[in-house]
Amino acid sequence: MPDQVMRKVWQYFDAAGPLTAREWPIVYRDEEQVRLKTLRGFGVRTFTSLVYAHKPDMAAWLNEWTAYFAARTPDCLHTATFYPEHHVASYAEAAIEAGARIFKVHVQVGGFHPGDPLLTGVWGKLQEAGIPVLIHCGSGPAPGPFTGPEPIADLMKRFPRLRLIIAHMGAPEYSEFLDIAAAYDSVLFDTTMNFTDFFESADPFPATERGRLRDFADRILFGSDFPNIPYTYSHALYALERLELGDDWLRKVCHDNAARVFGLPVS
Repeated sequence: MPDQVMRKVWQYFDAAGPLTAREWPIVYRDEEQVRLKTLRGFGVRTFTSLVYAHKPDMAAWLNEWTAYFAARTPDCLHTATFYPEHHVASYAEAAIEAGARIFKVHVQVGGFHPGDPLLTGVWGKLQEAGIPVLIHCGSGPAPGPFTGPEPIADLMKRFPRLRLIIAHMGAPEYSEFLDIAAAYDSVLFDTTMNFTDFFESADPFPATERGRLRDFADRILFGSDFPNIPYTYSHALYALERLELGDDWLRKVCHDNAARVFGLPVS
């Protein structure tokens, strides 16, 4: 994120704001170049810059920053965001034309309904372009007025080929979001914070759904929320490994699925 935005996010976590609802120490509180060096040291080959807008007249500026950041950081996928406002169609289309590879939106923080009429044209363009949208839409860690599976189910009925990546695997409404994915082949998941001790203590993944993790082995992508995590990066990987779903599953989740979705080399 832009430095001034990142610092405000850290301040929010430090204050244990209402959307975090708990103590949240930031482990990787470093300046940008140190963070990049740390990620590469972990063996990360490609990553995203998942900015999101929480108010009007913010998304277009964030998109300018992410385009610049991607241009000077070759291993970062060009990321963009949007927010329901009257000029959203113009700047979202500009980001697509500029080569955005993924969009991020945060229904909880943004406080908007994904079916807002102002976003109809944007969803349509993203569906046609086949560009994934990582969307935080589950009700964890704290519910919002428009979080939960129902708005997403309605959105997919209108745009059945939309490539949504459900952040945090839809926590805590895991089962309901898995049902949506079963109905729409274009829906994927990311594992951000899932299965870690920190998340399991609050929003545990139901044991009854473990078998579906195998069923969706080709549609789950590793996510980390680095650097804004209250545990080490290695713990997030360990949390996946201790599921004991096998090396092939781990290889798909940690590498091959994302490489396929974003058209990257599979080694």
